[in-house]
Amino acid sequence: MSSADQLAASSPDAPKPKRHPVLIIVMGVAGTGKTTLARELERRLDMPYVEGDELHPPANIAKMSAGIPLTDADREPWLALIRTTAEHLAAQQQADPAFARRPGALVTCSALRRYYRDILRGLRDPARAESPRLPGHLAPPAPHRLPAYFVFIKGSRELIADRISKREGHYMKPGMLDSQLETLESPEGEEGVVVVPLDATTEEQADIAIRELSKMLPEPL
Repeated sequence: MSSADQLAASSPDAPKPKRHPVLIIVMGVAGTGKTTLARELERRLDMPYVEGDELHPPANIAKMSAGIPLTDADREPWLALIRTTAEHLAAQQQADPAFARRPGALVTCSALRRYYRDILRGLRDPARAESPRLPGHLAPPAPHRLPAYFVFIKGSRELIADRISKREGHYMKPGMLDSQLETLESPEGEEGVVVVPLDATTEEQADIAIRELSKMLPEPL
């Protein structure tokens, strides 16, 4: 904290300095419980939550519902939209003096390949249609101003397959698990990645995620 912030914080009537927005992505193949963990983190951290699957275009959902794996061309606009959505949320939060939650966004996304994760980090910009320009005060932050961190739910194929077989009403078919596992490039060893075990409880996973992310962030969660 700067000396100016310290002086401001010492005044009981002064507003608290705004915290830096972060993007936390709960990732892993289908059936690992990304939404369940993200909802628990949302509850504990009081951060806005975005369900990545809800940003899929209808064509992607139709393919997955038919058991057809998505290609990079299918995924790139979707991943770019997730990043843009998080950036816009962060910009709106920073521009709103009444916003009192933890700034940034929690997002669920499979993020199977390093290339996909780099799009989510804001480091890669695949070819896509130009999005409407925002007013200057709502311009998305630069990548270094919205750093991305990943919580990777890791588990065995057998456990994941068992969980998928018990799900109802989801468009992901059990037979697509092998395709996702073949596509998966483990994020272990990459900067800004926390690994949580699939066989832990949701509460234990959240404990690990918050503890390890707090070590990486300039401001503890």
